[in-house]
Order: sequence, then structure tokens, then C-alpha cells
Amino acid sequence: MIEIDLPIIVEGKYDKALLLGFLKTTVITTDGFGIFKDQNKVLLIKNLSKNGIIVLTDSDNAGKQIRNYLKNIVDENKIHNVFIPQIKGKEKRKTQFSKEGFLGVEGMKKEIILNAFVNAGILSKNSNGEYKTIKNISKKSNITNAFLYELNLSGKPNSKELREKLLLKINYPKNLSLKMLKEVLELNYKTEEIKELVKELS
Repeated sequence: MIEIDLPIIVEGKYDKALLLGFLKTTVITTDGFGIFKDQNKVLLIKNLSKNGIIVLTDSDNAGKQIRNYLKNIVDENKIHNVFIPQIKGKEKRKTQFSKEGFLGVEGMKKEIILNAFVNAGILSKNSNGEYKTIKNISKKSNITNAFLYELNLSGKPNSKELREKLLLKINYPKNLSLKMLKEVLELNYKTEEIKELVKELS
């Protein structure tokens, strides 16, 4: 079992069961959109977030709405976002595809989820394939709005399309906001690496 000392917020009980199969941590479910009306759950998450929380939702628009809601009830600086890639498919227990046709957290393989935690700077992976918790999550770069504008990632007519292409290239959901894209890039890439990635798309 891999120990993570921050609580993880997921959408449903099947997501929770999957994570607890290989992670030793506290996992709280939002019960989908149920959290919007559950003040007891909101209070619990607020109390748990004092040292930080990890948010892992599905990579569809519903997951994005839940992330945005959590930003309104918890200090945004306390939230560590983990993103799974958008993979077409259907969970085995379900009879039909989701509205957007992507696998949710429960449909992801263990390795994909662990790599998502690595990408978020929460876990590290050594040469033997062993995962360990990173105590102090650090950024590889600090990005300004001017830098994003310079690379045509914001403020230009084709910026949204370019951001989506970049997110797909680095295996993240293409519906991430500009702010979340900035967070992802800062955690994973140096500024020169970001420039190269964008250059490859043009």
C-alpha cells in the first residue's frame, strides 16, 4: 500500500473502493452532485482541508463542476488537483456509456491513476517502479499571464483551440480552465519545455 497523508476527494463509492485497493489514505466521496446540498459533507471537507486536500474527479464536465464547487468552499491554495486522462470507454458495471463517453476514475487502471499522482507532484516513482509520497509539492516553473499570452495560449482568437491541443498532447482533459492548465504546466514543465511543446503544435 502506498501512503498518502492528505485526504482525497472523489465523486463516488466505486472510485473510493478502487483507490483504497492500493492507497493508504482517507477518501471522501462527494456523491456526485450530492455535495451541493449536503452541508455536513461540506463541513467535513472544510475541516479536513486545513493541511490540504487532493481532488480527483472524472475528466468530464460534471467532474469540472465539482472541482469548481470545491474551490468555493475550500481555500484554493489548499487544493491539489489530480487529473486523469480522457479515455473513451465504459466501466464494466455500467450498461451504457456516460454522456461524454469517457471512462471515470473507477474505470482507470491502477498505473494510470498513480502516474496522475506523479504528474500532480504528490508521488514520485523511482527506477525500481516504487512510488513514494512527496512531502513538499514544488513547482518546476512559475508562469505569468504574459508568458501564456506570448505563446498564444491566452488572449488570442485561436487560444482555446491551442490550449485543447496542448492538453491532449500532454494527456490531460481538454476541458481544463486556463488557470488549471497553468497549474499543470508549472508542476510538470520548465518554461523552455513548455515553449517546445507549443512549438511542436504549430
